[in-house]
Amino acid sequence: MPNAQNNRAPRLVAALPGNRMSGFTIVASQEKAGIRHRPNPIPMQTNSFHYSEQDGIARVRFARPDTLNSLTFKVYRDLTDLMYALRTNDAVRAVLIEGNGRGFCSGGDVHEIIGELMKRDVKGLLDFTRMTGELITNMRLLEKPIVSAINGIAAGAGAVIALASDFRIFAKEAKIAFLFQKVGLTAADMGAVFLLPKVVGLARATEMLMLGDSITSEEAYRIGLANKVVELAELESTALALSERLASSATMALGLTKRLINNEWNMDLTSAIEQEATAQALMLQSYDHKEFHASFVEKRKPKFEGR
Repeated sequence: MPNAQNNRAPRLVAALPGNRMSGFTIVASQEKAGIRHRPNPIPMQTNSFHYSEQDGIARVRFARPDTLNSLTFKVYRDLTDLMYALRTNDAVRAVLIEGNGRGFCSGGDVHEIIGELMKRDVKGLLDFTRMTGELITNMRLLEKPIVSAINGIAAGAGAVIALASDFRIFAKEAKIAFLFQKVGLTAADMGAVFLLPKVVGLARATEMLMLGDSITSEEAYRIGLANKVVELAELESTALALSERLASSATMALGLTKRLINNEWNMDLTSAIEQEATAQALMLQSYDHKEFHASFVEKRKPKFEGR
């Protein structure tokens, strides 16, 4: 949040034998959390961000560079609805989120969000915080890989959006800051306390969340938050190349891998192995696996179709 509708929500838990509720039970039963999904709106035509689809990649580029791409109520809502709508968009096989101008995303706009929230009662505030969490939920529940290309500052909610992505490519000058504490808010926002320790470890996550200091791209790479650090001039091409690689791979298998990554965070070993065994048995029957075998025998490159 700080700066730098009525469909039943699908459950995260996979319909696989031996599966248990994971740490994502915080969002798995979203009706209880008060989260309301709209019936697959398609907010592609919006001034909240620039959207395009090409070669199986949905590109989402923030559109408020003069405010370091700060978030408004509308931007939050449009991003949330987009991530939900992409679940059933078979033309999209990977998602690329990009900054614009000098920043990736500086979090909630001080004037358009934080100032307005001062006027709300507890219920109104809870409606807002649940809606922001819904964005992260939809990103994690989207069984398609999400790449974030972080060109500059990613702060507050912008940092959590980057964190919730599956891959994070940083430009050398980029920084990330979970600065909630510095504006008098808990860092337990939008799933940051759930996600960050799983990426960088408990001790480092505690430091980042409680101090709120900016982390350089080099440090982000050292602690495992950044997958790669490149020159700013190479950021777009590097992130796009990764997105293209993901989009051209066996995306049904990728989606199942992402689902199991979510599910298995808090599972015991026996349950995790059973879930993986069941999942792999299903994938052994898939078209993409059979295509791999045929291409190997025929000594050619496989043509995966995501099925």
